[in-house]
Amino acid sequence: MSEQRRTATGARIVIKVDPELQDLIPGFLENRRNDLKAIRTALDQGDFDTIRYLGHGMKGMGGGYGFEQITHIGGSLERAAIGKQSQIIERDAEQLSSYLDRIEVVFEEPE
Repeated sequence: MSEQRRTATGARIVIKVDPELQDLIPGFLENRRNDLKAIRTALDQGDFDTIRYLGHGMKGMGGGYGFEQITHIGGSLERAAIGKQSQIIERDAEQLSSYLDRIEVVFEEPE
């Protein structure tokens, strides 16, 4: 579903999304950026329940919008929060941040 293209900051990730979701995608991605801030704050406070909740939500929603990587990261965050694995949560938060910075959404009918 995605293609990669090099830019000055690394590989861009092009995600092809159904045009019917065009109005929803900007809000969805902005909410994931807000989740990222909340995850970092929760980690600083040792609030693993919030991280588990946010990870679970991402796991459930990412693929439905065409963002399988968000689903994968969400599942990993959820598992790490259950195990109170701070280093994995930090790694996953960094992966999510990098992913959100590099994606480019293209609205076209799926192939």
